Amino acid sequence: MPQTIKSHAEERMDKAIVAFKKDLASLRAGRANPSLLDRIQVEYYGAPTPISQLAGITVPDARTLIIQPWDKTSLASIEKAIMKSDIGITPTNDGTVIRIMIPMLTEERRLDLVKMVKKAGEEAKVAIRNIRRDANDECKKREKTDMSEDESRRTQDEIQKITDRYIAEVDKLNATKEKEILDV
Repeated sequence: MPQTIKSHAEERMDKAIVAFKKDLASLRAGRANPSLLDRIQVEYYGAPTPISQLAGITVPDARTLIIQPWDKTSLASIEKAIMKSDIGITPTNDGTVIRIMIPMLTEERRLDLVKMVKKAGEEAKVAIRNIRRDANDECKKREKTDMSEDESRRTQDEIQKITDRYIAEVDKLNATKEKEILDV
């Protein structure tokens, strides 16, 4: 019984880390990265579709993204979706491909991005702590029916160790992303 509670909590914490990594990847750090476009949805034949499903995205150098649509008729829709997005970059369209030039980040923008990273890190930590709370509540509930008090306490201690490990991973990912953003 305690093993299922721990494995379920660990599985949920893994998912929280994956979601956090995805959030970090979509933050612009001054370098061209195809994951920058992950959140952008293009209206394609009436359905919102991710850019990665409509085009090939290449990174020829550190400051350029090239989007080459498989269907040339979707070129204007992709360009429009990028302009409407919150990434703050204007694409250039030459009729066959869309080029996105990633400008250098200003010091002010870098500090804003660091704040966003810290906020995302706090949200991830809160999610992990909520998972810990749910697992501990489950232990306490089972303690009244089919788990001894000692077993419950041991399980809660092990859940705390798992939580500490995941919180440390969030801190490590945060520090790495902050360093990447502040690198000039």
